[in-house]
Order: sequence, then C-alpha cells, then structure tokens
Amino acid sequence: MNEALSTILESPTVERVATGFGFTEGPLWHPDGFLYFVDIRRSHLLRWQPGEGIEVVRENTGEGNGLTFDRQGRLIMCEGGNRRVSRTEADGSVVTLADRCQGKRLNRPNDAVCRSDGSIYFTDPGMRVPPEEREFDSSPVFRVAPDGAISTATAECEYPDGLAFSPDERTLYVANTRTRMFIHAFDVHPDGSLTNHRSFASMSSPEESVPDGMKVDIQGRVFCTGPGGTWVFDPTGTHLGTIRTPELPANCAFGGSDYRTLFLTARTSVYAVRVKVPGIKAF
Repeated sequence: MNEALSTILESPTVERVATGFGFTEGPLWHPDGFLYFVDIRRSHLLRWQPGEGIEVVRENTGEGNGLTFDRQGRLIMCEGGNRRVSRTEADGSVVTLADRCQGKRLNRPNDAVCRSDGSIYFTDPGMRVPPEEREFDSSPVFRVAPDGAISTATAECEYPDGLAFSPDERTLYVANTRTRMFIHAFDVHPDGSLTNHRSFASMSSPEESVPDGMKVDIQGRVFCTGPGGTWVFDPTGTHLGTIRTPELPANCAFGGSDYRTLFLTARTSVYAVRVKVPGIKAF
C-alpha cells in the first residue's frame, strides 16, 4: 500500500462479505444497518445485513442497476432493461419516477444521486441500445426536479455512468465509461443547472475495466471504480492510489454505523474495507 493510501485506509485488508452472484452493482447503505445491492444478471435487488446474510428483496427488477434514496428515504433504482427509473413507496409498491423526457423514451438509466433540495440526477447512456430503438441522439444526464419535472441536465458526456456530488454540492462528477476514460466535472447552480464542463481526472490505464461507480467522502476525495480497482483522487483530481480487490469492482458505497466502511460490488462478490474518513451519506 502506498503512502497516500495509508492515510486513507484504516487497514489494507479487504474482506469479502458475500459471494455467489452473477454481477453485483448498485451498493447503498441503509441507516437501519444493512446494505442494498443488485445482481444485474439475475435482476435481483438484495439486502445484506451483518450476521444475517443475504435476502432477496425484489425479483424481476429489469436489470436493476444504480440505487440511491430520495429525501423521504424511498429507494430509487435505475432499471436499465426496463428503460426507466423507479421509486419504491413506503408500502413496498414500485412506481415509475421517469421513463421519458419530452415524450422520448429513455435509453438505459444507469446510476442516480439525490441532491439536498430533493432533485434527482441520473445517467442515461445510449450505446447499449440498438440504434433503431434510440429516441435520443445523445447520452444525457437527466434531472428530476422536486416537483417531478424531468429535464436534460447535460448532453455533453459520451457515455455517462457513475455520478456523485462534492460535499458542498457545488460540483457534480460524472464517470465516462468508454473510449475517453476520465471523470467529468460540472458546476452546479442553485437552480440545479450544470455549467463549466471540464475533465476532473484521467483514468486511462492498460489494465482491465473502465471508470464506473463513484462516491465522495466528507473531505471531498473521490472514489471511482475502474481499471485495476477503486481509484482515489483528492479534490484537485490528483490520483492518490488504487484500492485492489480480488475481483474488479463496478461500484462502491460508504456504510456501517460510522460510514467508514467502503463496500465494493465486484463481479460475483461484495467486499468491504475500512477507511479513516466517513463518506457522504445517501440518506
């Protein structure tokens, strides 16, 4: 472990907490003390609780992927196969939060994050949708306003995937998951609009995998899964090091009672590693 990572990780030991899945994604810690995540291949929403193991919460999720909470604590899921973003109500019913914008059908919603004003941003890459079925010429990042109105926040990303806010919510980071392997950054204005598109950090590497899921700790460090493991950047975009796991990770989330456990969904398994600084809570 390099010197920079030693200041971030409490221990270099990575623990495998669950395994036996098709392809894990979408980790999300619930303040009641359990981890949500998905198995995309099996279209399952799962729950892992320390000492209790795994429970299937929902089947037939339509290739459910990225997860977050809204400000009412309701579960938001990007359902790529269903080409929609759903919300699970308090009674367990699942409703559509977004499946179209300006009358056009979404591509394949991938990941989502909620802002403190209640608005929800989600990525909608189009490259995995057959050209004849695409209704958008771009791969937008959409915004769902607190009143439910859906608009395009930006269409300047080639293949937007994971996304996360800086601690002050003045910057939105978006991972680019195709040929140009880097993290976008945008200024976020009080009305939710995005400007000043720029490259935050490069993740080009000869190692396998691409920039994917992303989270931020309370000191503004960005954790993004990618080639060879989970890359850690300081707020200026300087690469501090890469957290290695036995399997390549696709997404990450902070959790545990103190939000100092970093959970990593990596192919067939879920891993955990302790960090010294808490992550930003999704709830």
